[in-house]
Amino acid sequence: MKKNIGIIGGMGPLATADLFRKIVLMTDARCDQDHPRVLIDSNTNIPDRTAAILSGGENPLPQLAASARTLERAGADVLMMPCNTAHYFYDGVCAATKLPVLHMLRLTADEIDRRGIKTVGLLATDGTIQTGIYEQLFDAHGVTVRKPDAMGQKQIMALIYDGVKAGNAAFDTSAVRKVLDAMLADGVEAFVLGCTELPIAFTDYALPYPVVDPTAVLARAAIEFAGCRIKGE
Repeated sequence: MKKNIGIIGGMGPLATADLFRKIVLMTDARCDQDHPRVLIDSNTNIPDRTAAILSGGENPLPQLAASARTLERAGADVLMMPCNTAHYFYDGVCAATKLPVLHMLRLTADEIDRRGIKTVGLLATDGTIQTGIYEQLFDAHGVTVRKPDAMGQKQIMALIYDGVKAGNAAFDTSAVRKVLDAMLADGVEAFVLGCTELPIAFTDYALPYPVVDPTAVLARAAIEFAGCRIKGE
């Protein structure tokens, strides 16, 4: 019997839609009934995670926990958060529900192992960078992490907030491309898209770089947990 997937979403809405789309596209299905049931709470009341971590902004955990309980009551069997920075509050979310919560960042570290990548470029929000959560996971896997310098990080934040979150289809990516080219020259094999807006950015702005997409990794884990098949396998 298939299990139900619950998505704590709204961080942001496009990133939530991207995860759902990837679950649909990656599922080996010949009819509607072959797909997993997906419950989505696109809770846009969840405060900004980066602001909470870095500058004393409103704590997002109460809203994250509320979404977890809402999805549990609605019949979800497993929960996930398509937001890298929100995983800073992962333990608190787990404490709010009886359901298992997939950990996107740990799954991504496992995927990097599977692909044999030894040096990654971490692209993420200031909040995710400051927590060091990816670096700790990757260090345990023997993976070297390169990050943008201070000016480069500003360009990545602009791509996330002024580009994708703002719905700006005309965002100029020339400065971002210079940052990424410099990181490749520094030995980066693939970029970890450590903010769930970044897979959208790399697609919408046609950024032609090797990547590890945590949203796709999470989608795969969700499909497998639900008891459905992965397309092409």
